[in-house]
Amino acid sequence: RQIFTTASIGIVFSHPRYTDAEDLLRDADIAMYYAKQTNTGHVIFDQIMHARAVCLLELETDLRLAVEKSEFELYYQPLVNLDNVELMGFEALVRWNHPSRGLITPGEFISIAETTGLIIPMTAQLLRMACTQVVDWQKRGLARPSMVVSVNLSAAYLDQPGIIDQLRTIVFETGIAPECLKLEITESAVMENAENAVKVLNRIKELGVRISIDDFGTGYSSLSYLHRFPIDMLKIDRSFVSSMEEGSENGEIVRTVIALAKALNLGVIAEGIESIHQFHQLRILGCDYGQGYLFSRPIPVAEVNKLLEDPHRWQNILPVNDFGVIARNLEYTQLRLQ
Repeated sequence: RQIFTTASIGIVFSHPRYTDAEDLLRDADIAMYYAKQTNTGHVIFDQIMHARAVCLLELETDLRLAVEKSEFELYYQPLVNLDNVELMGFEALVRWNHPSRGLITPGEFISIAETTGLIIPMTAQLLRMACTQVVDWQKRGLARPSMVVSVNLSAAYLDQPGIIDQLRTIVFETGIAPECLKLEITESAVMENAENAVKVLNRIKELGVRISIDDFGTGYSSLSYLHRFPIDMLKIDRSFVSSMEEGSENGEIVRTVIALAKALNLGVIAEGIESIHQFHQLRILGCDYGQGYLFSRPIPVAEVNKLLEDPHRWQNILPVNDFGVIARNLEYTQLRLQ
């Protein structure tokens, strides 16, 4: 049996500015991690790396305070029924109200939260915020009783021992109907420890909470595991939706995922819908739900309140009527026969 090994090497040149060996080793370590991230084998340390490392360290310190002070805010992106273009729910997306840097998007701090373990208390906060907000909308008559909110879970949060008790407590204390909460977990996250994921997801399912596999098609799940996961929906990654021109490879992937979801009796969501063409193609293929800039960007609570006052707003913009539904079925039949 052959075993292949690789190495990531960080190199730093000694200089009079280094007063002790620890500083020299620290910078070599920084260069080594850059080599790992870029898969370049070896990297020579420079001052730009040092500045970035200092910036990340400051951000990590600020993030710890942010968790303590609850400096996070949720933005909500609408989830739309593609058949009748009705508002079905929202995906809750975190933003960090940094005291000096302003509103920071998750791409700048989620990886830090995951490596430091801060993702666990942060996710608990976000879950509670999202559930509380939906219940508030329902009590005020702005949202229907079946309104669903989706919250993203990381692999680290899924693996923590107390996840079930924590979820049960949040559902009970916020008063949200369990079926109104949907947890989105990436395909790669559930496959990091598939056997454990099956057990945890089954226990989550027992709470009545819905489960969706996010970014489907980008990971490496097998059909055998997909059949074992107690999931309700598959979410097609935006990278496939953005280039699903007719006859393209990505178009075939989208078609296949939708057919697979139907065969497994699962709902299917397409994310990243940005054009009327994509909207029509997904409807023709029988996709159930969608979200994307065609409908709305992620918006703060104040704007959601206005949106909920007119939940049928897209029906006045997008050409959807009884004839459109019939046409969709005819076109889908024609595509199947080709």
